[in-house]
Amino acid sequence: MSWGTELWDQFDNLEKHTQWGIDILEKYIKFVKERTEIELNYAKQLRNLSKKYQPKKNSKEEEEYRYTACQAFLSTLNEMNDYAGQHEVISENMTSQITVELARYVQELKQERKSHFHDGRKAQQQIETCWKQLESSKRRFERDCREADRAQQYFEKMDADINVTKADVEKARQQAQIRHQMADDSKADYSSYLQKFNLEQHEYYHTHIPNIFQKIQEMEERRIERIGESVKTYAELDRQVIPIIGKCLDGIVKAAESVDPKNDSQLVVEAYKSGFEPPGDIEFEDYTQPMKRTVSDNSLSNSRGDGKPELKFGGKSKGKLWPFIKKNKLMSLLTSPHQPPPPPPASASPSAVPNGPQSPKQQKEPLSHRFNEFMTSKPKIHCFRSLKRGLSLKLGATPEDFSNLPPEQRRKKLQQKVDELNKEIQKEMDQRDAITKMKDVYLKNPQMGDPASLDHKLAEVSQNIEKLRLEAQKFEAWLAEVEGRLPARGEQSRRQSGLYDTQSAPAVNNCAQDRESSPDGSYTEEQSQESEVKVLATDFDDEFDDEEPLPAIGTCKALYTFEGQNEGTISVVEGETLYVIEEDKGDGWTRIRRNEDEEGYVPTSYVEVYLDKNAKDS
Repeated sequence: MSWGTELWDQFDNLEKHTQWGIDILEKYIKFVKERTEIELNYAKQLRNLSKKYQPKKNSKEEEEYRYTACQAFLSTLNEMNDYAGQHEVISENMTSQITVELARYVQELKQERKSHFHDGRKAQQQIETCWKQLESSKRRFERDCREADRAQQYFEKMDADINVTKADVEKARQQAQIRHQMADDSKADYSSYLQKFNLEQHEYYHTHIPNIFQKIQEMEERRIERIGESVKTYAELDRQVIPIIGKCLDGIVKAAESVDPKNDSQLVVEAYKSGFEPPGDIEFEDYTQPMKRTVSDNSLSNSRGDGKPELKFGGKSKGKLWPFIKKNKLMSLLTSPHQPPPPPPASASPSAVPNGPQSPKQQKEPLSHRFNEFMTSKPKIHCFRSLKRGLSLKLGATPEDFSNLPPEQRRKKLQQKVDELNKEIQKEMDQRDAITKMKDVYLKNPQMGDPASLDHKLAEVSQNIEKLRLEAQKFEAWLAEVEGRLPARGEQSRRQSGLYDTQSAPAVNNCAQDRESSPDGSYTEEQSQESEVKVLATDFDDEFDDEEPLPAIGTCKALYTFEGQNEGTISVVEGETLYVIEEDKGDGWTRIRRNEDEEGYVPTSYVEVYLDKNAKDS
């Protein structure tokens, strides 16, 4: 099958068809180009989406990605970046291997098509020229034949007329001969042009046109084949990235399989564990009988008073019980000692371990007098300002030693700070070593540089190392203090954490910070500025209205003599028996009362405490 033999008379239709084929090819190029733009836009949108949900550096979101579920989500975001990259690869490959190549091929195809149809039109013009020459010679031959016939008829007419002279007859005969000669010449030309035209026509329809149409057919078949190859390439470029996209999806699946609910639950424990113990049960108080002061099962000593004689005490209870309310916060602030208790003496002699100059015994005063002294005394005003600074710490800034955090969280923060400082120290030490080596090189090769120029930098680095070491030692001391205060993890019976923690932030100076453990064991700081201010105002109102003494919860016996010289302490003599009104809350001090007017704090190690569940309030 050949277009030259089958379509020899369809020159115009072939011209239209080939132009349509080029239009189809250009349409396909436009399609692939738009596909590449879609792939680029899709990749860009995927990258923007992934970037939008990436955790911000040095933010709280970054800490949340410790959990396996969040890590799986982060892995998904990263894999989506790679996924987007593969769509960019598709776009780039389609542009370079299809769009650009086909655009170049279309230009070549147009030039080739133009050349073929130019040759076809040239052959058409040539055959048309031959046809015109043939027609012209034919018409001339026909005209000369008619003229010869007319001249012959005129000669015969003149020859038959007797009235015509012989000269006229001869003239008519010569004219007839001339006309016959012209007719013969026209006949010869006509015959010549006819043969030439037939030859040209044969060449045109059997040689020129078939060859031209065959080239056009081959050109069209190459175009069709090129479109097929491009479509195949289009699919192959997609298929090439499928394994990598599959790996991206496998990475997402692997990340999903790495989600560990138990591990996340453990991370929640590590993130929010306060280190406190939950409060014990509150026993029923029978108001039909004289009220009883009860002690929780997990108190400091719940069996040391067994077998001791029951003592009756006076006073009444307000009915407020920890941990649901704050009780005697201001009294603790005013009277609690603000330094660690002294160690017990080596011997039990009454004169052992003097505590320096003895301070006058503190007499119990009405709380209103104490508040007046608190507001007018300069040291106490300073303490009140420190309390305000402590409140501002709660509302905004974080103390340097993280004392606003629960023990467990504080330990983690301090450990993290120590690690960071150690890394900075190591970095500075590496820099110092590098400067030292450079200085040695300068000493050996003075032409490379002046060794003295590095002395200032070396001294600066050494100074930075010293500062960082001092800072690290400070945090390590705080860390050792916290680790020393934290109870053992495997201990089944741990002492109950108290209402107040004696470890205060540097900004609060000597004022004890008020901390409480909530019933669920969490470390409850006030959740907002408004609640902080409200609680503070409520505590002041409640405590100043209440001037009733605390009821006794047991007795104690002084093991050593203690001479209280600080604000809030009380002096005791070895062997003396006193009432316990507030047990040790973990700070090493026990609050006792001698009589209605004398009460204060003594070191817990100086006394033997007998807490009595059944002690009646008298």
